[in-house]
Amino acid sequence: MLANIRTGAIKGIEGFEVSVEVDIAPGLPSLSVVGLPDIEVRESKDRVTAAVRNSGFDFPSKRITVNLGPAELRKSGTHFDLPIALGILAASDQLSANATQKLSRFLVLGELALDGSLRPCAGVLPMLISCKKLNKTAVIPPQNVLEGQVSAAPFITPHTLRELVDYLEERIDETAVKIQFIPQEETAPQTELDFSDVKGQALAKRALEIAAAGGHNVLMIGLPGTGKSMLAKRFPGILPPLTQEEALEITKIYSICNLMGKSKLLTQRPFRDPHHTISDVALIGGGSNPRPGEVSLAHNGVLFLDEFAEFSRSSLEVLREPLENGQVTISRAKETVSYPARFTLVAAMNPCPCGNLGNPLKPCTCTPMQINRYKSRISGPLLDRIDLTVNLNPVKYTDWNKHSEGETSAQIRERVLKAREIQRKRFAGTTTTANAFMTPAQLKAFCPLPPGADTILEAAMRKFGLSARSLDKILKTARTIADLEGSENIETKHLIEVMQYRPLDRKGVADV
Repeated sequence: MLANIRTGAIKGIEGFEVSVEVDIAPGLPSLSVVGLPDIEVRESKDRVTAAVRNSGFDFPSKRITVNLGPAELRKSGTHFDLPIALGILAASDQLSANATQKLSRFLVLGELALDGSLRPCAGVLPMLISCKKLNKTAVIPPQNVLEGQVSAAPFITPHTLRELVDYLEERIDETAVKIQFIPQEETAPQTELDFSDVKGQALAKRALEIAAAGGHNVLMIGLPGTGKSMLAKRFPGILPPLTQEEALEITKIYSICNLMGKSKLLTQRPFRDPHHTISDVALIGGGSNPRPGEVSLAHNGVLFLDEFAEFSRSSLEVLREPLENGQVTISRAKETVSYPARFTLVAAMNPCPCGNLGNPLKPCTCTPMQINRYKSRISGPLLDRIDLTVNLNPVKYTDWNKHSEGETSAQIRERVLKAREIQRKRFAGTTTTANAFMTPAQLKAFCPLPPGADTILEAAMRKFGLSARSLDKILKTARTIADLEGSENIETKHLIEVMQYRPLDRKGVADV
């Protein structure tokens, strides 16, 4: 007997339909799964066997073959348990013809516990979005109901395998297997981190304001205790809110990684701050069964790399592709997947291993070789992809002891939102969302040089060895500064201000 159940799988962050074909034939009792299953899917046969028996059904003592089609695409995840179990019940005539016919209208997802109850599984949201396109009703575990609500696809949520079969056999009605609407759980307010808490460092605050307004990458270099981490942690507080499309895209990534928590839709820009001991795969994504890494989890948000020069050289070099293209492509022998990774990089580092290079009160104990080795971990091509570099000086006592507060995050954010609104109108009808992501054609159209700027840029290019990419970034950053001022055109003063934030072009990283 042959049965065919529909389920889903994921490639990148998109779902696609999978056909679970179950054939039961005479022979020695066995259960084999084919169609490029990974270890999670291969282990499902033991869970399915126990779940079927403990749900009060007979498990056939015959040769059972399960094929997952299309066979050329790798299948991963625990959500294949439920469709395999239903396929076995249908193929062994334990479901009526009417129930089997009804089952053909569903796309089935769910992990089975040994007692036959349904457990949550990862990646439900992108699969449900594909299910909506297929015009099918989904079967999902109750714990994944919030993702079902986000997808807007029709779905039911049985608690057990037995309950789902009773529904298919019309022994219970739909109300028993359908959870009513659950409102979005209010996220607990985060600890207020405000820019007014940071004493001094006006230049660094200005650089972060520009970065937030245009989506630019920032590197902060300074002695320990100058406020680099404080500034970075307050940076998300001045970013614009997520659009509906951005929130859905982030939620899909977190759904794949099973990091949804109790939220049905992520509404805050992610802030990821991995430790400098992170591996290349954990940072960029990948593995034998590719999964998104930290750069994708920071999509549409912030990736904060503290102790920038302490990361391994190989880990830092893998950042070059997402910083340039806004996505990560991972190639394996049998498949290639892409994950979005359009984030704002905020990096912080000390000037040397001991942290005292340039400190007038504490002598540096590092040798020139140690300093060069420390800073050489950050390659020229990587630095070329960072728009703003700012040096933080030690905070003066008079600044630290000031009773008057500086600008608040709300005041800075107001200017950022106005600049972003200008960019939204400028790039309407395109995929560009901020100045930092302008295409060459947009750069030419929206960043005309002011009179006399040719001479300044040519002299800077010749004297400091600027690359063409550096010049493009200077123009994009100047465009953002002009937007913050509400200026229609880039002016010479905007270009001059940008030059303040590119000390590495003037000195080289080993000399900062």
